[in-house]
Amino acid sequence: MTNRPHTGSSRRETLGLLTGLFILSTAAAAYEIAPASVLPVIQRSLGLTAGTAGWLVSVMYATAVVTSVPAGIVLDRFSVRRVIVFGTVALVGAGAWGWYAATAGAYLWLLASRVLGGIAYVIFWNAGANVVGSAVAPHYRATAVGVFTASAPVGFALGQFGSPLVANVASWPAILPLYAALGVVGVAIFLLATRRHVPGVDATAPDWTALRELFTSQAVWIVCVLCFLAYSLYLFVNTWLPSYLVDGFGISLAASGLLTALFPAIGAIGRSSSGVVSNRVFGGRRRPVVVTSFVVATPAVVAFAFVSRLGLVGGAVVVVGFAIQLVTGLLFSYVTELVPPAVGATAVSLLTSVGLFGAFVAPIAAGTIIDRAGYGPAFLVAGGVAFVGVLLALRAPEPN
Repeated sequence: MTNRPHTGSSRRETLGLLTGLFILSTAAAAYEIAPASVLPVIQRSLGLTAGTAGWLVSVMYATAVVTSVPAGIVLDRFSVRRVIVFGTVALVGAGAWGWYAATAGAYLWLLASRVLGGIAYVIFWNAGANVVGSAVAPHYRATAVGVFTASAPVGFALGQFGSPLVANVASWPAILPLYAALGVVGVAIFLLATRRHVPGVDATAPDWTALRELFTSQAVWIVCVLCFLAYSLYLFVNTWLPSYLVDGFGISLAASGLLTALFPAIGAIGRSSSGVVSNRVFGGRRRPVVVTSFVVATPAVVAFAFVSRLGLVGGAVVVVGFAIQLVTGLLFSYVTELVPPAVGATAVSLLTSVGLFGAFVAPIAAGTIIDRAGYGPAFLVAGGVAFVGVLLALRAPEPN
């Protein structure tokens, strides 16, 4: 699948395409993070240790790391509509399979269902980040992609806030098919909007020279490492903030889920505004946005190690959530501006793979630090990660 220049496709088609992909990505993100807010309940239900239960979240990132680049190559070569339909069937199937396995107490089958869900997630994300940017004029690309990437924190907020409520009303296994079913709404809207064609996309496959240049581009790899650092911080906070609030401040699991949901919720604003900030404040330049985001995030994430008042924690959540996800929203349009259009989906898939590797590693590494030294040192290490982001961002190239 090759991107072609924006050719004035109707606003209704473009809006429908964005809306459908946004809902699909939101559904997959909610399904992905859903176990995080009810991990203590899952541990008691299935008799799991914290580390074993944590794999129910981490395995989706591990799956995405392995399957993202192949998914991007497929998206660059085959019908995006068919691949999206396949992803929706996979997500709904994963939700139903996961509910059955969880109800039966079959942990390994539950884990396997999460792998299938991870494949669906990476399909929606790679397709959306590339197709949405291709469907609009170049000067709107960063804004459109930024809006699409807000689907992830919206889904995370939905999953973090809604899961404890669903677990109280029904049972925790119900969260899996509930969020997955939302994908049916998204795919229906997407298919209706693209019944004539997918705006900005045709079926010409890229050549292998373009792929080789992509995988050897220093500029692309700098952006990918920045994504690794941003996602490491994002998932560290998302995964461990609920436990930090319960253990450190003695609040209820539902209250911690509500406060944690603020982190991805404010990030939705950050991601949506990333293109506007880049274009309006910095004249279309990308590097200043990335540098500023990491500069702001560094002291804010370190502050978690020292604050003792819940109100100050809430303030730090807002600052870190906005700063880190401002850069995350920009990177997915940034990377496509560094490569030929023919390998746009593959570039997004590489960025996704490297970024989600950080999302996979960070919660596990942070958990090890927390077990051995406590939450304070873990937040200090996270501050060091953000500072490395500042140094690397200063070397980031500007797109032509």
